[in-house]
Order: sequence, then structure tokens, then C-alpha cells
Amino acid sequence: MKRHLVIFARAPEAGRVKRRLGAEIGMREAARFYRRILDEQIRRMTRDPRWTVWLSVTPDTARRHPAWHLVPVPQRKPQRQGGLGRRMKLPFATLPPGPLVLVGSDIPAMRPSHIARAFALLSRHDLVFGPARDGGFWLVGAKRVRPLPFTLFVSVRWSTPTALADTLAGIPRHVTMALADTLDDVDDAASLRRLSI
Repeated sequence: MKRHLVIFARAPEAGRVKRRLGAEIGMREAARFYRRILDEQIRRMTRDPRWTVWLSVTPDTARRHPAWHLVPVPQRKPQRQGGLGRRMKLPFATLPPGPLVLVGSDIPAMRPSHIARAFALLSRHDLVFGPARDGGFWLVGAKRVRPLPFTLFVSVRWSTPTALADTLAGIPRHVTMALADTLDDVDDAASLRRLSI
């Protein structure tokens, strides 16, 4: 069965992405940084034949941005409307059958080996999460032999130190879960400095 890797992305435009970072280094510079990281991430992941890469984009009208040229048009999907949890669930419900891993679009340290490890964990578990040191997560994956639990992502306080804990609290007991590697996204200048980018 095919494996699917979904990169959750925003149009890399000044004022739309990395606003917290932009408040510190300027919106244009933050957008330039985001575009570079997103391009590198797409380039690395599309080279690997172990999975099909999908790009889940917002806003829905920005599906033709030049930064996304490496992903064929049929594999670019709009995130649609709704809260973050609802938009994250959409690919799990609508993409072709097979294990699926969804990642953020601003994870500079992410390599194919991290994704391969997440898929390996899905061979033994229903769900997998990639924790971040700030209490959130950079990856969520599902084996998809049955629909995602209804309670997943329902009461999550996004962009807080409890986002992963809130998410894990919504997993029913009969669903098995594993943690993948810990990686970080870039939210502000301090996290940028920590990653030495």
C-alpha cells in the first residue's frame, strides 16, 4: 500500500507566514526565510521514492505559488476552511488509502530518515506524533486502517506548551500511539538562533 507524506503549508507571502518571527526580523525577511525552508523541505522529500508527497495549502486560492513547483498539481490540495484540527484531519479522510504522515512546513532539521522512522512506527501503531520541545508537535501520522478518532484535535490549545498533551488526551485507550523524533519548527528569532540557521 502506498505511503503518503503531506506537507501542511501556507502561501509564503510577507505578513501571511511567520508573523511572530516577522515582528522581530521584518515580515519580508521572515517570508524569505519560510520560502527557503519550505523549498528545501519539498525538494528533500520529493526525491525519496518511499512515499508520495502531497502539499496541503492555504489559502485555497494560493494553490499556484512558485515555491510549490516541485509538487505536481494533482498532489496540491487546499486545506479548506475551519480550525487547524479540522483542516489537519481532512487529508487523513480524503487521500488515497495507505499510511499517512502530515508534517509542518517549517522544520529545518527534518530529513527523510525522520519520515521513514515515523512510517516504521506506523507498522506497529495506529498513530504517531513527532514532539517539539515547545510542547507542540511537528508530525502526526496514522496507519488509516480505520478513521481517525473523533476526539482527536477537538480540545487542543494550539500554539501553546500543552498542544501535544491536549492532543494525546483526545486519543481513546484502544488506539495505539508512538512518539517519533523530537524536532522543532521556527517560531521566533530565539528558535532561529537555537537552530543556527
